[in-house]
Amino acid sequence: MTNPTIDSYERDALSYAAGIDDFPPPEIEGALLRLVEAIPPGGLVLEVGSGTGRDADFVEACGASVRRTDATRAFRNLQLARGKQVELLDMISDDLGGPYDGILALCVFVHVDRKSTSAVLRRIAAALRPAGAFLVSVRQGSGETRGAYLMSSWGRDEYEALLAQAGLRVDWDHRHTYGVGDTWLTFLARKAQSSLSSE
Repeated sequence: MTNPTIDSYERDALSYAAGIDDFPPPEIEGALLRLVEAIPPGGLVLEVGSGTGRDADFVEACGASVRRTDATRAFRNLQLARGKQVELLDMISDDLGGPYDGILALCVFVHVDRKSTSAVLRRIAAALRPAGAFLVSVRQGSGETRGAYLMSSWGRDEYEALLAQAGLRVDWDHRHTYGVGDTWLTFLARKAQSSLSSE
């Protein structure tokens, strides 16, 4: 994640959190349930870009264990204040650890620049167990914009091809629109059983 983006979230975390409901909307709830169903009972999930922790709360309530991480100290502090353990982690540069049964990254890869996306997806695949599940959402469109926040966008087939190149096979995908027309693509992909992508 770019430093300007992290800096912007450090500044805006409280106002961002104020606009987030305690419970996931139906589209996200359904996607999270698919992730939980794709991993073993009590499985370990890495969440990158945990933010307010709402999605991690839901996944944990379904019986999984979540390693919560974020690149932003302000979001980490918000969750620490309610008793949650959150680690600082930049998915572009830091060791992801693992292996994990699942990895969760909703509304996070929008902040990864397009030229770095393939390498980050390979890192995600390397951190998963064989047949591990990856739930990710990206903004639909093309290109990227840079300002207070870096915003990258992708076409459905284009992003599925990137996942495949990283050794991640799409099992399910969904398209939905928020508010006044921001359209998101959500994918549940699985790592191949017998091969490991190399960086």
